[in-house]
Amino acid sequence: MPDSQPQPPPSPSSAASGASGPTGTPGASEAPDPGASEAPDPGASGCPGSPGASGPAGSPGGSEGAGTPGQPGPGRLLLCGARLTDGRTVDVRLGAGRIEAVGTAGSLGAGGPGGTVTRLDLSGYLLLPAPAEPHAHGDTALTADSRGPAPYDAEDIRRRATEAALLQLGHGATALRAHVRVGGVQGLGALDAVLQSGRALRGLTELTTVAVPRVLTGAAGTDGLAMLRDAVKMGAGVVGGCPDVDPDPTGYVEAVLEVASEHGCPVDLHTDGADPARLTRIAAMAGGLRPGVTLGPCGGLARLPVEVASRTADQLAAAGVTVVCLPQGGCGSSEDRGTAPVRLLRAAGVRVAAGSGALRDVSNPVGRGDPLEAAYLLASRHGLRPEDAYDAVSARARAVLGLPEVRVEAGFPAELLAVRGDRLAGALSLAYSRVVVHRGRVVARTSAVRDFRDATAEADPGLPRQGRWEPS
Repeated sequence: MPDSQPQPPPSPSSAASGASGPTGTPGASEAPDPGASEAPDPGASGCPGSPGASGPAGSPGGSEGAGTPGQPGPGRLLLCGARLTDGRTVDVRLGAGRIEAVGTAGSLGAGGPGGTVTRLDLSGYLLLPAPAEPHAHGDTALTADSRGPAPYDAEDIRRRATEAALLQLGHGATALRAHVRVGGVQGLGALDAVLQSGRALRGLTELTTVAVPRVLTGAAGTDGLAMLRDAVKMGAGVVGGCPDVDPDPTGYVEAVLEVASEHGCPVDLHTDGADPARLTRIAAMAGGLRPGVTLGPCGGLARLPVEVASRTADQLAAAGVTVVCLPQGGCGSSEDRGTAPVRLLRAAGVRVAAGSGALRDVSNPVGRGDPLEAAYLLASRHGLRPEDAYDAVSARARAVLGLPEVRVEAGFPAELLAVRGDRLAGALSLAYSRVVVHRGRVVARTSAVRDFRDATAEADPGLPRQGRWEPS
């Protein structure tokens, strides 16, 4: 049963009103459940990083669309009858981009004087913190059918980066980090195109960019280093690169860390990880750097002897380095498609997130860019519990992006994904129908219908069905 084709997401102003109609939930006049969890006053907490605080400018924790502190904001939404991973069935009220209240099913109404709420029936859905995409390639996405190198026309890149981000939003990722090459023939053109895409997508998803220079050492690296600094000034939020392809990998990393330190930017480096001495040097140089260092995809670590890989993992953990693995396949900078040894890294205390990598480019012509598929593969191939596998594409991935934590609790950002199913394992196995919430608004919906019918049968054989089907 194929998934339905992705549909353009509704506009932020109409997304909630296009949701399912009224359900059997009580109206606004019904008294709230005394045990319901109410959010604190939106203006009460201003501590950076706290659940009740606004996130970085433009982040899901920001204040766009919020009302006056202490008063109901516009576009308030009540999610009715959703199931949580602990088995409870609840109503969740959203407002001003945050979760206002969580209560037993049927217990929540408008929740304030003058409050109006749009209801969305999520009966039969599992409600989760939204996933994030920590490793995308916006400039090369959707180029698998291109003849020769990926086209680098600015308008083509902008269009493809936008389409790729919307595809991943439909899967549930309300934030993503796109690696973009800078330097060479295209200069900063590709980065500018992806930045334009990110601005156009505000309100639907949050797109940040990683500047990825080619060579940074020797005489040839002088221009690359200047280009990298210009990329940060232009708006790249993360300093990245591929030390494996530079004649002096250690010098390359030193240059990246220097630029990152100058501008206070995170670092996100591509490396295969097959050279333990190189990883050890990176860990030694990166240790203690704030706001942090991420490495990926590190598939080569899995090809090392276990004792060598374990020692390297211990060093990465001690340095506070995060590893982003790509269980769905590699990306353009990695010839090997192996996945990093996730369980070994986790056992050493390394923070491990999972990304998608290539989305239908020459590195992976069938890449889906689906966080739930990444979680499914971590569970099915790498032996992680479904909860830990989903954590790698949600909480861990959001941490890589520097975003605030999300829980289905009052006061946390309203970044949510509803998936048809009643248990996480089942949702990862058959996650077809999805509802995506960003900043408290429905921004994408995918509905799938399964039907079994024998066209030659004279009577309905009583086969299981989902939804309705009418012959054309």
